[in-house]
Amino acid sequence: MHQIEKLDKIAITVHSHKLLRVLLNENPMLEEIMRESKNETEALIGVKNWVMSDLSKNPDALSFYKGVKKGRQAYESLQWKDLAAIRILDYIDNAGRTYEDLNLRGEKAVSNPIKLIWLAVTKGTGGAKPYFFDDMIQLFRQFCGKSKRITPSKDQVFEWIDRWPTGIDPRIMKLREENRDRIINIYIDKMDSGEIKDSKYIFKKGSSREQKFLQMLEWWNESVFHLRFAIRNPDLLNELLGNSLDPDSMKILYEAQEMGIPFFVNPYYLSLLHVRVPYFAIGADLAIRHYILYSEQLVKEFGQIVAWEKEDKVESGKPNAAGWILPSHNNIHRRYPEVAILIPDTVGRACGGLCSSCQRMYDFQRGNLNFNLEKLKPRETWQEKLKHLMSYYENDSQLRDVLITGGDALMSSDKSLKRLLDELYEMAIRKIEANKKRKNGEKYAEIIRVRLGTRLPVYLPQRITSELTSILKDFKRKASEIGIKQFVIQTHFQSPMEVTPEAALGIRRLIESGWTITNQLVFTTAASRRGHTSKLRKVLNDIGVLNYYTFSVKGYMENNHNFATNERAVQEQLEEKVVGHIEEKYFDRIKDFPLQAENMIKNINDLRLEAGVPFLATDRNVLNLPGVGKSLTYRVIGITRYGRRILEFDHDHTRSHSPIINSMGKVVIIESKSISEYLEQLEFLGEQIEDYENIYGYSIGETEPRVSMYEYPEYKFELTKEFTNLEV
Repeated sequence: MHQIEKLDKIAITVHSHKLLRVLLNENPMLEEIMRESKNETEALIGVKNWVMSDLSKNPDALSFYKGVKKGRQAYESLQWKDLAAIRILDYIDNAGRTYEDLNLRGEKAVSNPIKLIWLAVTKGTGGAKPYFFDDMIQLFRQFCGKSKRITPSKDQVFEWIDRWPTGIDPRIMKLREENRDRIINIYIDKMDSGEIKDSKYIFKKGSSREQKFLQMLEWWNESVFHLRFAIRNPDLLNELLGNSLDPDSMKILYEAQEMGIPFFVNPYYLSLLHVRVPYFAIGADLAIRHYILYSEQLVKEFGQIVAWEKEDKVESGKPNAAGWILPSHNNIHRRYPEVAILIPDTVGRACGGLCSSCQRMYDFQRGNLNFNLEKLKPRETWQEKLKHLMSYYENDSQLRDVLITGGDALMSSDKSLKRLLDELYEMAIRKIEANKKRKNGEKYAEIIRVRLGTRLPVYLPQRITSELTSILKDFKRKASEIGIKQFVIQTHFQSPMEVTPEAALGIRRLIESGWTITNQLVFTTAASRRGHTSKLRKVLNDIGVLNYYTFSVKGYMENNHNFATNERAVQEQLEEKVVGHIEEKYFDRIKDFPLQAENMIKNINDLRLEAGVPFLATDRNVLNLPGVGKSLTYRVIGITRYGRRILEFDHDHTRSHSPIINSMGKVVIIESKSISEYLEQLEFLGEQIEDYENIYGYSIGETEPRVSMYEYPEYKFELTKEFTNLEV
C-alpha cells in the first residue's frame, strides 16, 4: 500500500491536465462533486448518488446492474447511456481493489478512477496518464448523452468488407508467382554454391538453369520440400523477401534469435507476403506479416512469459486448474468434461510455421515445443504410450470428443496419423462394449466426435494429398458404422489473403473426404480492422469452410502488439458480423450440414442465397479464459492509471463445465493495452479512427449462443452423472 501512496503523489503531466480540463468543462456536475468533496470517499459517494439517480429511471437497467437480470436478452435491452452508468457504478463498487498484473510480471494494480480524478482536480496528482483521461472523457460523454451509439449501415459494412482482397484475386496471384519465382531462384543459387545442401532434393548432374527451375516448380508442390527448406534465420528471411525488411524489423529479429525464440516459416507461406506492394492491396498482408515477424514486446518478455492456460500446467498425480487428473502432462490437456486434447509424441508436436502470438509460446520458452523435426519423429515407445493415453478416454465417464492437435495434427506422417486414428477407433469400440454391461443411468459417454486441429490447409496446403484424404475417408466410413457422428477438421485462417488457390484445393479435398471444416480466427490487431474478419468469413464460406470461433488474443505483454481489446471484439460482433446473422428458422438446416459434408459448398451457398446474407455468422466471439472455458460475458470493473481496462469475466453458462467453476468464481483480466493505444496502432496501420468511435462504450459483453450444429448429438441412453478423473 505504501507504493500506492507514493503513486498518488505523482503529479499528472501537462497533457493529462489538458485532458482533465476537457473532462470538467464537459461535465459541470462532475467538477462540482470533485471540488466540494473533502476526500476521496465523499467524491465516490457524490458520483454514485448522481449516477444512481439517473440509472434508477430505467428499472431494467438497474436490475441488470444489480445482477437480478442476466443473459443475452437483458443485455441487448440496455441503452447506450445505461452501459456507461453501470460502468461508473462498477468502478465505484470495486474502488480500491488490488489485482496481480501479469502484464507487468506480477506487479500489483489498483483501480480507483474516481479517486484519480479527485486527486487530479484537487491536488494535480495521482499520476493518471493521458490514456486514462481519454477513457474518462469518452465514459462521461456516453453517460451524459453527448455521444450516441451510431450503428453502421449495411452499406457501410459492405464497403469495409470490399476493401480487402483475397488470395484468389488474379492480381494477387500474379504477385505471388513473382514471389515464388524469386524464392526459387535464390534457392537455386544457394544450392549451386553449396550454401544449402539437402539429401533428398538434389539437382541432376548437368542440369541447365531452366531445368533446375522446372524441377523446383515440381518440388514446390511437395509439403516435405517446404519443411526441409523452411527459413530459420533473419538474414535468409530478408533475402527471400528481396531485402525489403526495414532495419528496425531486422534488429528485433536478430534480438529474437539471440534470445532463443525459434523462427520457422516455410517458402510457400513466405510467398504470401508483399514485396512489391500493389496500390489496390496496401496493408492487406499485415495479418499474415504480423504472424511471421516478431514484436519488440515478445522479445522483451521471452524468458518471463507466464502460462495463460493454467489448466495446462500439470503436476503428476495432481489435478490441473480445472480439477482434472491427467495421465500425462505433455500429451493430454483438458478443461471441459466432454473433450480432452490429445497431443501426440510425433512430428505432430510441431507446426508448419510459428505464429508470433502462439498460445504455446510459453512451451517454446521452456523447450517443450520446438522445430527439430527429426527428434520429434515417434520412438518405439510411442505406440505403447498411445495405448495408455487411449485408456484415459476409454475409462472416463464423460469424455466423448477427441481433439487431436499439437502442434498440428496433420504434421504427423500418414503412417503415424493412421496408427493414431486406428487406436482411437479400437478404443471407441471398447468403450461401446463396456457400456453394454452398465445399467441405464450408469453408462459412460461414448465417442461421438473426432476432431483434427491443423493450420496446414493455410500454412502448407501441399500436405493435403490423395493419400491423406484416403486415410480420413476410410476412418470416417468405419467410425460412422460404430456410432461416431461428427468428423471435424478445425483450421486457422487468419486473413482472406491466406485463401489461395492451393488452400482452396486442399479444403475441397478434405471436404470430399467427408469431413466438416471449421475455422478458428485469432482476432489480432491487424485482423480486427473494419471489415477484415467479415471478408474472411465470406471467402471461407465460398470454399466450404464454416466459421467456429473468433478468439481474442491470449497472453500478456508478450502479445501486446497483436492484442485487440475485448471491447473491439464486442463491437465487431454487434456492428459487422451482424450482417451475417442467421434467423432461427435456418438452424436445423445448418445442424444437418455435417451429415452431408461432401455437399458443404452447395449447402452453404444455397442457404446464403435464400437468407440474403454474405456469410453465415456461425462463429462466436470469445476469449479463452485462464483456468476453464471460453466466454465474452464480462463487465469492465476497473481501469489502471495507464488507461488499461480491468475486465471481470463470467463463464458461459450455456455449456457444460468442470464443477470447479462453482468454487473458482469470476475471472479478472487486465488488458495489456488501453483502448487509446489500440486506436493509435490502428491509425498507424492506415485506419480511420472515426470508424471505431463506439469502441469505448462496449464495456459489457455477453457470450453469443452456440449454433446447434456445434452441440453434441444426444445419446439414446441415460448417461451417468458421475465424474471420473476429477478432483475438486
